[in-house]
Amino acid sequence: MRDKCCNTKRHKKRDSAEQKALLVRLKKIEGQVRGIQKMVENDAYCPDILIQVSAIISALNSFNKSLLSCHIHSCVAEDIKSGKDEAIDELCSVLQKLMK
Repeated sequence: MRDKCCNTKRHKKRDSAEQKALLVRLKKIEGQVRGIQKMVENDAYCPDILIQVSAIISALNSFNKSLLSCHIHSCVAEDIKSGKDEAIDELCSVLQKLMK
């Protein structure tokens, strides 16, 4: 089961459903960023741009929550079951960075 989780090369093989869901979210965010670029090019009103930036930040936070949940349920859980408690320290470190 280790090949489906984080290994020493820091890779994770995702199943096709998980990968597709993550990529769909990222493509939507990419489209939102392109929309903001057009707004700037078209001299859109600053508050309108700021609202769209806020929407992107929210979408990225949602993406992070989804990815973090997958990570905890797969990589962290498998490491703990295998006796690799350093996964807890790594998770704590990641959470500290995310909560800045």
